[in-house]
Amino acid sequence: MNIKSIFTIAMLLAGHQALAQSPVLTIEACQRLALEQNKKIKAAQYNIEASQAALQSAEANAYPSFDGSVMGAYLGKPIGGALNGAIPQYFGSAMVTATQPIYAGGKIRTGKAAAQKGVSIQTAQKALTSAEVLLQVHKAYWQVVQVKEKTVLAQQYHRMLETLQQELKNTYDAGLIYKNDLLRVEVNLNEAALNIHQANDGLVLAKLNLAQVTGMPGNTDFNVADSVVGDFRELSEQALLNAADSRPEIRLLKNVLEAETLQQKLLKGDLLPTIGVSAAGLATGGKGVNISNGKDFMASYYGLASISIPIFDWGKKANKVKEQSLKIAARQQQLEETRELVNIEVQQCYLALNQSVKKINASRLSLAQAEENLKLANDRFKAGTITGKDVQEAQAIWQQAYSGSIDSKVEYKINEAAYKKAIGELH
Repeated sequence: MNIKSIFTIAMLLAGHQALAQSPVLTIEACQRLALEQNKKIKAAQYNIEASQAALQSAEANAYPSFDGSVMGAYLGKPIGGALNGAIPQYFGSAMVTATQPIYAGGKIRTGKAAAQKGVSIQTAQKALTSAEVLLQVHKAYWQVVQVKEKTVLAQQYHRMLETLQQELKNTYDAGLIYKNDLLRVEVNLNEAALNIHQANDGLVLAKLNLAQVTGMPGNTDFNVADSVVGDFRELSEQALLNAADSRPEIRLLKNVLEAETLQQKLLKGDLLPTIGVSAAGLATGGKGVNISNGKDFMASYYGLASISIPIFDWGKKANKVKEQSLKIAARQQQLEETRELVNIEVQQCYLALNQSVKKINASRLSLAQAEENLKLANDRFKAGTITGKDVQEAQAIWQQAYSGSIDSKVEYKINEAAYKKAIGELH
C-alpha cells in the first residue's frame, strides 16, 4: 500500500478513539480506495495516458521534420587522389534535411482526429471499468456486512441454546425429563458452535475479497461501519428506456463507431495525391573536395518537391475502403443491439430492486411472527405445558427468519447498486 492510500485510510479513522483499533470503512470510503488503488482502474488510466501520447505524435505530423547525418571517408590508393587529385583521399561531410508535407489527402488532419477519438475511447473505457469495479465493491462490502450480521446471529442463537440447555439440565437433574431431551439440545448446541466458526471463517474470506477489490490485497485488519438497517423503499415508475444513453458502454461504442468512420477517411486519403517539399544543406571538408576550385571545403544545398498520385492498383485501396464501410455497418448494429440489451438490463434491475423491497417486507412480518412464537414457546415451557423440543423448534424458526431478514436487506443493497450502475449513476 502506498503513502497516499495509507493517508486516505487514516483520514477515514478520524472518529476513532484509539490508534490500536482496526480501521472502520464505510461504503463511500471503499469506493474512494477502489478508484485510487484498484489495478483494473490503474491499467485503464495508463491506457488513457498512452492514447494522449499517441495524440501528441499525430499532432506532430503536421510540422516539418528535421534530420541530420554526418559521414567521414578515407579512400586508399589507387582511388584516393586519382584523376590528379579530383577524387580526394579523405573527406568528411554533414547534412541537414527539412521535410514539410503540403497535402496528404487529408490524412494528417484525419489522423489527428482519430487520435483524439482514441483518447475519448480510453476515457469511456475507464468509466466503464470504474463502474464495474464499484459494483464489485458494493457486492464485496455488503457481503462483509451480511457475514458480520450472521456471525452475530449465530452467537445469539448459541446463547439461546445455552440458556435452554441449562434449564433442561436443571429439569433433568430434578428427574422431571428424560436425558434424550437434554441430549437433543446439546447436539444443536454443538452445531451452533460449528456455525460460529464457519461464520468467522466466512468473514475473513469476505474481507479478503473486499480488500482485493479496494487495492489492499491480503488485508483483513479492518471493520465495516454499516449494518443492514435503513429505509428500503420501492422505486416509482420511471421512463427507463432513455437510461442507456448514460451508460459508459454506449458512450464507448459511439466513440468506437466514430473512430471507425475516421479510419475510413484515412483509407480514402490513400486514393488522393500526396504533395511534399524538402530542403537539404550539406558541407564537406577534405583535401581538394571542392570540385569547382580544388579547395578543401565545399558547401551546397538543394530543394525537392514531390507529387505522388495513385494510378492503378487493381482495386486494392478501393476494396479497403469498402471493407471499412462494412465494418462501420457492423459496428452500428452492435451499438443498436447493446442499446437494446442495456434497456432490458435497466428494466431487470428496476424490477429486482422493487422485488427486494417485497422480500424485506415479507421477512419483517415473518421475523415478527417468529419472535412472538418464540416468546409464547418460552412462556409455555416455563409453565410446563410444552417440552424443550418445542422451544428448540421455535428458536430454529426464529433463527431462519432472522437470517432471511438479513439476506433480503443485503440483496436490496446490492440490487440498489446494480440499478445505479444500469442507469449510469454509479460513480
